[in-house]
Amino acid sequence: MVEKTQLLGLIILLPILGALVNGIFGAIPWKSFPRIPGTVAGVIASGCVFVAFLLACSLFSGLLGHESVQSAFEHNAFPWISVGDFRIPMQFRMDALSGILCLVVTGIGFLIHVYSISYMHDDGNPARYFTYLNLFTASMLVLILGASMPILFIGWEGVGLCSYLLIGFWFEDIEKAQAGKKAFVVNRIGDLGFLLGMFLIFANFHTLDFMELKAAMGSLSVEVGFGVLTLITLLLFVGATGKSAQIPLFVWLPDAMAGPTPVSALIHAATMVTAGVYMCCRLGFLFSLTPITSTVIAVIAVLTAFVSATIAIVQTDIKKVLAYSTVSQLGFMFLAVGVGAYTTAVFHLITHAFFKALMFLGSGSVIHAMGGEQDMRKMGGLKKYMPITYWTFVAGTLAISGIPIFAGFFSKDEILWQSFSSPLGGLPLYIGGLLTAGLTATYMGRLVCLTFLGENRSSHEVKHHLHESPLVMTIPLIILGLLATFGGFLGVPHLLGGHAIPNILEHLLEGVVPASRGEGAAALEGTLMFVSVLVACGGLYLSYWLFLVRKSQRAANQEKGVHDFLFNSYYVNEFYDLAVVKPIYKVSVFLWKVIDVIVIDGAVMLTARASAFSGKAIRRLQTGNLEHYLLSFIFGMLIILYLLLSHAF
Repeated sequence: MVEKTQLLGLIILLPILGALVNGIFGAIPWKSFPRIPGTVAGVIASGCVFVAFLLACSLFSGLLGHESVQSAFEHNAFPWISVGDFRIPMQFRMDALSGILCLVVTGIGFLIHVYSISYMHDDGNPARYFTYLNLFTASMLVLILGASMPILFIGWEGVGLCSYLLIGFWFEDIEKAQAGKKAFVVNRIGDLGFLLGMFLIFANFHTLDFMELKAAMGSLSVEVGFGVLTLITLLLFVGATGKSAQIPLFVWLPDAMAGPTPVSALIHAATMVTAGVYMCCRLGFLFSLTPITSTVIAVIAVLTAFVSATIAIVQTDIKKVLAYSTVSQLGFMFLAVGVGAYTTAVFHLITHAFFKALMFLGSGSVIHAMGGEQDMRKMGGLKKYMPITYWTFVAGTLAISGIPIFAGFFSKDEILWQSFSSPLGGLPLYIGGLLTAGLTATYMGRLVCLTFLGENRSSHEVKHHLHESPLVMTIPLIILGLLATFGGFLGVPHLLGGHAIPNILEHLLEGVVPASRGEGAAALEGTLMFVSVLVACGGLYLSYWLFLVRKSQRAANQEKGVHDFLFNSYYVNEFYDLAVVKPIYKVSVFLWKVIDVIVIDGAVMLTARASAFSGKAIRRLQTGNLEHYLLSFIFGMLIILYLLLSHAF
């Protein structure tokens, strides 16, 4: 009988098993037997993730049965690194934080797998797709269940590799291949910071186990100036900016749209981009000791959220709107981290997974019906043809906009309140968050208006084939729609719930992550909540007035220069290309042509030519002619005789 702790290993092994089966028998072309059909590959991959979800539910229910919410299940798989006194076992641990995220990854991951069965039905190699998708899920599970930083880093790199494989899945298209490469390279920049931070942690505390680190930090006080703890946390945050797409390393995420749409849902909702937020919350006991780092995180977060929202409001590609929306919502999560509201950051991570997975899969349903078209200017009126997709998408839109009672209302308003009331927050952070919330409602309302409402602007041929997606795609939408609607009740604020509706998430994470720091009168909190709802409703009404009443197809086109500036993402990619990519390319060409070809190759060729010349010269001494040898002997004797005589006289 399998022990409960061993289920931790099985949760990770099941997606790996699915990847192996599909990879060996489906993705690889064997001559001896046919490949696994795409539908079978999808069922295998989905089944493995579903069983992992059931096992995670079993373990998590076991955690809830313990008297202390701070309990955890641990599983030592095998010894991994052993060098002198330094030992890192392959150890996995499920506590309340990793357990909740494990449910999110496997639960939402399962829905995305099922959805993909239909979406990827006509692809040339669906088994390869499901192989990568299973590996992606397994890597994220390693990341969140790892008991130490090196184990987390294995999953950290694993999701980076899988994102490269999935974003560039259709690598025959050079643009899609370059998008995958861009994601991989930008993330490696962030990973350097993560590694340096991890090395500094070990150098100062001689452990990388999370629980041992937490115990070591218990005796430390808040770092007043810029010290080693601040340096460590800043380096770790550099890693988080890469993985979770914050300024200045956010440029890869919009290009991640090059992959299949379900991949976008997995990357943006349940897995990779939330890894940086999870890492900061997992190490909240460390970040809470460094107010300088917290301020840096909060400022970068609110800038990222606002800038991304302004870019999203003018995009015409339905997936790019959602991509920049993800960057913006990640900014909200890091804003919570920066003001010390780690529980709230986790809360928004969860609700965001619900409504963003829903909207990406909804966009995939639209693209599927439109025959691959992604330009919202060529859509419109799809509500009539796709009612399930429409109503579920509306639920996601209301959730991300922060409309009561939808999931995003609870988590987003909690972030705004914490950013205002926390000792690490302040009015500028609150105003930045509030403006971003208004922009969020506006660009999401714009998306709904241009895509689902008004007149249909598609071609006659496309209009003739418009239809609702099959059940295997719409059922996941319905489930996610329900989660986006009611998922916020996991963390009802005390102002609204009181004693009648407990804050379940806060209770679960008590003692696992540092407690939120916000303080203030209930009347003030209620006022700020009312203001944020008013702003969200105003944003939705503005989009309705602009794009249905005035029938404008793009925002901010009063000033073409401003529109183009926002549409081209502040020209950040062009700046990086000019300031970073081209100089590195020129230096690389110089190193190749001068150092490699002239110096290194020249030195090697000079040695070879010298050897050839000396060999050719010496070869003349071995002619095989007896007269030559006799002449050489006489010359040699004369030289020796000369040397002897010159030495004697």
